[in-house]
Amino acid sequence: MISTRLAARLRDAGLVWRPVDGDRFHIDAPELDADVFTVSTMTIEAHQFPTGTVLGFNGTTEWALDSVRIEDTLWLPREDQLRDLLGGTFRTLRHDGDAYVVHAELLGEERTFTGPEAAEAYGEALLALVTLSGDG
Repeated sequence: MISTRLAARLRDAGLVWRPVDGDRFHIDAPELDADVFTVSTMTIEAHQFPTGTVLGFNGTTEWALDSVRIEDTLWLPREDQLRDLLGGTFRTLRHDGDAYVVHAELLGEERTFTGPEAAEAYGEALLALVTLSGDG
């Protein structure tokens, strides 16, 4: 799983989250700092309203929560989601000693991104892609 620090940098750079089953997220509240939640139609379901997306907590699974606005959450994308979001820019992933290295082509330039886990390396590459996309 990517770090909350990297997830926040991705969000701040403009990465948009459209919740689907299996997505993990963190709620921006001090008392829930260590908790990670998972979207599932059985327990946490994304509801689309004209005013925005709300994550509803079904049943008694999360007794203290009824719903939370998506703006008050932080998406923690999985490794496969990060790789998919890189799309055609992704070239390779390799393990190099203590780090994972992602090779990507951004604006015609081969670049490498490293992380202690594959997801972190993918996240760093995606952050560069999202940042470059925002510049255009």
